[in-house]
Amino acid sequence: MRYLRQFLWIIGFTLAGEALHALLPLPVPAAVWGLVLLFIALESGKLELSSVEDCGQFMLGIMPVLFIAPAVGLMDSWPVLASVWPAVLAIIVLSTVVVFGVSGVVTQGILDFVSARENAEEPMMGQAEEVSDD
Repeated sequence: MRYLRQFLWIIGFTLAGEALHALLPLPVPAAVWGLVLLFIALESGKLELSSVEDCGQFMLGIMPVLFIAPAVGLMDSWPVLASVWPAVLAIIVLSTVVVFGVSGVVTQGILDFVSARENAEEPMMGQAEEVSDD
């Protein structure tokens, strides 16, 4: 029963994402809307992590099984893909390299920003802090 309740929470946020996708004229996929809503609910404390954690872990555990149907669909579409597979492969490799690069640059920028911010908040070594006798 616990898994069912947790799954219903996840489905609820997925449906809310579908509703936002239908209502808002933005090019954001419904699944992303649902994830953002779930993230906001968890971060704001409106929803406890324990309300979705077990089901989420289970779904992550079976995720490879969920790729079987798309893989079979690709195999079924092989006659169409056979003539263009070099171009598709090149696009996949190029886009993967670009995503790796952009992710690395953004992550390094965030780490540098956080490090600089932490260093700015700490007093410099060797400098005594002034104490006022108010």
